[in-house]
Amino acid sequence: MSNVKKDYATPKDHASEQLESFKRSQPRRNVLTTSSGAPIDDKTNVLTAGPRGPVLLQDVVYLDEMGHFDRERIPERVVHAKGGGAHGYFEVTHDITKYSKASIFGEVGKRTPLFLRFSTVAGESGSADTARDPRGFAIKFYTDEGNWDLVGNNTPIFFIRDPFMFPSFIHSQKRNPATHLKDANMVWDFWSLRPESLHQVMFLFSDRGTPDGWRFMNGYGSHTFKLINKDNKAVYCKFHIKAKQIKNLPADRAAELTGSDPDYSIRDLYDAIESGDFPEWTFNIQVMTFEEAEKWRFNPFDVTKVWPHKEFPLIPVGKIVLNRNPRNYFAEVEQSAFCPAHVVPGIDFSPDKMLQGRLFSYKDTHFHRLGPNYNKLPINCPFRSRPYNMQKDGFATNDDNQGGAPVYHPNSFHGPQERSDLRYARFSVVSDVDRYNSADDDNVSQPADFWNKVLDPAHRRRLADNLVGSLTDCKPYIQDRAIANFAKVNAELGKMLRQGVDAANKKRSEQVRHHL
Repeated sequence: MSNVKKDYATPKDHASEQLESFKRSQPRRNVLTTSSGAPIDDKTNVLTAGPRGPVLLQDVVYLDEMGHFDRERIPERVVHAKGGGAHGYFEVTHDITKYSKASIFGEVGKRTPLFLRFSTVAGESGSADTARDPRGFAIKFYTDEGNWDLVGNNTPIFFIRDPFMFPSFIHSQKRNPATHLKDANMVWDFWSLRPESLHQVMFLFSDRGTPDGWRFMNGYGSHTFKLINKDNKAVYCKFHIKAKQIKNLPADRAAELTGSDPDYSIRDLYDAIESGDFPEWTFNIQVMTFEEAEKWRFNPFDVTKVWPHKEFPLIPVGKIVLNRNPRNYFAEVEQSAFCPAHVVPGIDFSPDKMLQGRLFSYKDTHFHRLGPNYNKLPINCPFRSRPYNMQKDGFATNDDNQGGAPVYHPNSFHGPQERSDLRYARFSVVSDVDRYNSADDDNVSQPADFWNKVLDPAHRRRLADNLVGSLTDCKPYIQDRAIANFAKVNAELGKMLRQGVDAANKKRSEQVRHHL
């Protein structure tokens, strides 16, 4: 039974009425069958030799049921395991064809269907929606030139800038392999040893670290991409998806909901859409020329930094509206598979190291979870642009398997051929191959701007308190290292953390002495 308070809930709890709604939609019951379609006479009693006898191996109805049940679960996502999503559309409201030839942006008023999956990052499938954690914001646009996946978060930045660090970063946020418990020492040891994480950590421990459901938070592509126009001229860009209203949960309320309604965000999104209160975001880009990128004062492909809006203002493009809930969670949400490598003509990649690393890892993950034909599943299928290629066979081949078409290229038998007009923008790469250290790049200027220019005094206090609450569970030397990093961002922040952590440590010591 949910304990959602009415002031945080939508007017009607549609989620609890879902089964009744299905019942009303069914004028009569269908006949119960096996997976092969054969009708079943009795689904409540297993076949046995006598009323107390052993189960017979010939009970194929039971074997059919259990054989499938034993295989119901696919591997859980390593990250972004807990989530929800909905269907909707993207509509162009402003012309950006001078920047991109992508068909999705072709004309004002054009609509493209999409599926959007929200998630938390570090928790398991059963974890709470309200945890202090970044939120995944992954969009699959079903364009008429193939699917475009914009796979981002609710933050414009990230913890690390080198993909080599990603497995270690995620391991530090997961469970201690010996205790199987979340371990603050692991989390803060990694963060404090990688000071490029300061910007994202400050964002995470601000009010926006616990959004009030998914409807009230922004989304970002985070990485730098390229847009290419009809003349094959390119610019770098960033994608920003802005919510109509930002709402966040106070830390104490988020903690309360973790226990009373861990599926708070899933419920909120479902009920809002069923009520006709369709979530909406504006879709914007920032643009930087190649010449500006060459001269810019920091690496524009560093995902731990933002492009200042003053120099690179947001350019409106369109809007995103979610207007239909999934009909089946597993089929549409759990099996949805997003990959930054899924782009369409007019959208391309930048030298962003983290983006380059994700181009491989996401597809590789989907091959592991769903098999080589994951793009043929209905939720992932580019249904507005049928694929023609030389890929065939493999686990879960559920289409015509390329029919009788040639399965090699080139060929003389009218197999699919290339489109010569889709040349990508040319760019030069001339440099020495090496493992370049980027850990010592400027890690404090933008976090300092966040503290000084974005947060008001009350918000700064809440940020410091949230950080203290997390640091209290760490070893003193890890606390010291983390506080020293934050002090480089702002001396007052360092002082607030030092005082707060010392007070918490003293209180804990007194409690231990009293217990002894």
